[in-house]
Amino acid sequence: MLQKYPSVLLENAVNEFAKLPGIGRKTALRLALHSLKRTVDEVDTFGNAIIHLRKGINYCKVCHNICDTEICNICADPSRDESLVCVVENIKEVMAIENTGQFRGLYHVLGGIISPMDGIGPSDLQIESLVQRTQSGRVKEIVLALSTTMEGDTTNFYLYRKLNDSKVKISIIARGISIGDEIEYTDEITLGRSIVNRVNFSDTLKL
Repeated sequence: MLQKYPSVLLENAVNEFAKLPGIGRKTALRLALHSLKRTVDEVDTFGNAIIHLRKGINYCKVCHNICDTEICNICADPSRDESLVCVVENIKEVMAIENTGQFRGLYHVLGGIISPMDGIGPSDLQIESLVQRTQSGRVKEIVLALSTTMEGDTTNFYLYRKLNDSKVKISIIARGISIGDEIEYTDEITLGRSIVNRVNFSDTLKL
């Protein structure tokens, strides 16, 4: 049954909240009604934070992580090991790995993984810039830290084939993470150990 609203403004707010991932219309209605209980200044602050996020956010020119400047804090940190680059699907994986405190290299955010079913191919990802980084001579090891799904494994293999002719060592996080798991939902201890105990990607092809 189609929900009827006493106000068009309320209905519009519910429609927008319902566009967010994981938010159904009942939850969207609760969020909209909660907004009515906040002061106008509080709602303005909330709305402006979203607007400023969308308009003002930058993507690091080196690793494609989000940041407030041209270069993110991780890439700009002189204490990080620039010879070690961890390849991840998106920004959430950077945050998850950073929370482990086990990785002191740099990152490369692909912006997704190869998924023909979703119409995502290699050209849709930040792969060419990764190739260019490996050709700079500063990178000694690439760590593939993608989710252990079929799409993640497909992307790992594609990257291995793409980078295999370089002199860069290509490793993959240890399979302490169960097959089918996504990196962002893995507990910090398991994820940290998987990073530390990474193995040569070529060895996994022999299994």
